[in-house]
Amino acid sequence: MRLLIADDQPDVLEALRLLLSPQGFKITPVASPAAVADQVRAAEWDAVLMDLNYQRGTTSGDEGLQLLTQIRAERPDLPIVVMTAWGDIDLAVRAMRAGAQSFVEKPWDNRKLVQILEREIVSGKGARERSERHGREQRDALLIQRALMPASLPRTPRFEVAGAWQPAGTLGGDCYDVFLFGPDAIGVSIADVAGKGLPAALLMSSLQAAVRAFAHAASSPQALCASVNQLLCGQMIAGRFVTMAYLRLDAARGIVAYANAGHNPPLLARATGAVEPLPPSGTVLGVFADADYQGGELALQSGDRLLLYTDGISEARDAGEQEFGEERLRASLVRHRHLAAGDLHAAMMGEITRFATPGFQDDATLLVIAVA
Repeated sequence: MRLLIADDQPDVLEALRLLLSPQGFKITPVASPAAVADQVRAAEWDAVLMDLNYQRGTTSGDEGLQLLTQIRAERPDLPIVVMTAWGDIDLAVRAMRAGAQSFVEKPWDNRKLVQILEREIVSGKGARERSERHGREQRDALLIQRALMPASLPRTPRFEVAGAWQPAGTLGGDCYDVFLFGPDAIGVSIADVAGKGLPAALLMSSLQAAVRAFAHAASSPQALCASVNQLLCGQMIAGRFVTMAYLRLDAARGIVAYANAGHNPPLLARATGAVEPLPPSGTVLGVFADADYQGGELALQSGDRLLLYTDGISEARDAGEQEFGEERLRASLVRHRHLAAGDLHAAMMGEITRFATPGFQDDATLLVIAVA
């Protein structure tokens, strides 16, 4: 059992060595907070036993509490047992709030100290194993989720599509898909599951499977939304819902048909710089089984650019907590509307990423479609 012990009194360190070495502990003694911090970074430990007072004549424990906070920030699963000769309740509470697992008052009871250290080491090992297992499961789940996204996006003589998905955490609730229905007809879906983490990811997988099951050449956008909604209503848990927009672009007819189930309005930018939104035409999915979804149509013209996005894009915040917002999004789309789909997507994501200096707070998905 690898134990790091920190105390500024040599006789205390020697007494602890004599007590704990025969009990199966491998002891490394240090005498200062700086040495503790260095050792925690340099090696792996099963536990830390540390004093709270290092400056002679002080009883506040502030130096030890600061060190405790630093260790906890760097090593959240490392068991820490604190000790001090000034065993007042207030200091004990402050130490526990700062991340200590247990508190020992000097002079210590030998048997009790050994029991506390053994208990915390066993508990810490269990916590680390669970954390490692959870991390592996999260990484595997993310790989599976990424594999569910389109590996490549279809391209036709008239339509070019570019897109990317960026989860805010390990797992996300955004998804998108593109379907090829003929030589020059495609379907495009984008959706956002309310919430984050594993529940949102599971619902996202179910949603994506449903969209793929109902998306075919003969299905209208409003019929697809109604079918997906009915399926999700049988699976959704309380407090969850999905927003989705589904578009069908047909070069032969020269139109984009759409239905919007409570999603952020996709934006159609004309070559002239005018922008037409595709507003919601029905409520969110997964709440009302008998919800009605209306469809809409807009004419497509050469040079048009379509933008689909989730709220992680429009609600991206800068360091001052100001949102990127739909006005900046429109302006960016208009500014770069002359670019091909891939370049347009890169230019817009570059602007949004530079704006969101603290990083994205929510899953962020952006799709662009260029009409030749």
